[in-house]
Amino acid sequence: MRGVRVCVLALIAAAMSTGAFAQPFPSKPVRIVVAFPPGGGTDIVARLIAPRLGDAWGQQVIVDNRGGASGTIGTEFAARAAPDGHTLFLGTLGNLAVNPHLYPKMTVDPLRDFTPITQVVAVHFVLVAHPSLAARDVGELIALARSRPGQINYSSSGPGGAPHLAGELFKSMAKVDLVHVPYKGSAPSFQDLLGGQVSLTFDSLVQALLIYGTGG
Repeated sequence: MRGVRVCVLALIAAAMSTGAFAQPFPSKPVRIVVAFPPGGGTDIVARLIAPRLGDAWGQQVIVDNRGGASGTIGTEFAARAAPDGHTLFLGTLGNLAVNPHLYPKMTVDPLRDFTPITQVVAVHFVLVAHPSLAARDVGELIALARSRPGQINYSSSGPGGAPHLAGELFKSMAKVDLVHVPYKGSAPSFQDLLGGQVSLTFDSLVQALLIYGTGG
């Protein structure tokens, strides 16, 4: 399946007070909060950015993984950080646009609680499947899924995330019934895909190349 640009990651700072930069910045180590476990696409991007920011600022930049609840835990943690610019949040489509609609008790309003800095990367998504799946292309997958409604599962990084939405979009467009199996991040999602516990997933090209390019 061709990669489709469906997810945009943006680097977001915790809400800053007007006097946040009254003194030289940064005056202490900076952390980038990632709302997913290590090894996922967002984590990979953060770990590529961190050392370059550290070199530019002459200060340590740490990646702080706060996974759980489809990114809600990490989002709320970043929003509660001291508003001094020393906590950055690497947000995703799920964190910033989808979760506020899925979780009515979410305490964060992304528009109110974060100050945007810049878009970091646009991510293309791909469909990848376990070799045991009896389909070698998308056409065969659709035919197989239609012959076995509700019997083929796909994994995602969690409810409401871009992988989940990509899977649901595929189901709608192809008119097939696939079973969604959510995980706490892309890394465990891919682990079970490689182990054959799930049949396929829709995730970032970065993540897929990392996993399959290194043989898992």
